[in-house]
Amino acid sequence: MDTMAATEFLARSTTLTSVGWIGYLIIGAIAGWIAGRIMKTREGILMDIVVGIAGALLGGFLLSFFLNTAGGGWWFTLFTAILGSVILLWLLRLVRGGVARRR
Repeated sequence: MDTMAATEFLARSTTLTSVGWIGYLIIGAIAGWIAGRIMKTREGILMDIVVGIAGALLGGFLLSFFLNTAGGGWWFTLFTAILGSVILLWLLRLVRGGVARRR
């Protein structure tokens, strides 16, 4: 990886929206709860919130490669966080064998 590519990668990974870290935590918690309802999980609200926060950070990081996420604001961050959380919950279900474990 050349110097410019490494610099670009590090710049993207530290770019935040206008929401900030506290906003990511709050929006991530809300997004996790919404994603838990969309995916109909039985993990519990605390796990949904934790996955939502991780999904918000992951979704924001990945989407920053395609769009300018710095000026997105609350609604854009919420959409990104919900999308990241749904994907993360889906992957978690795949890894844990969610269909087989349902009651």
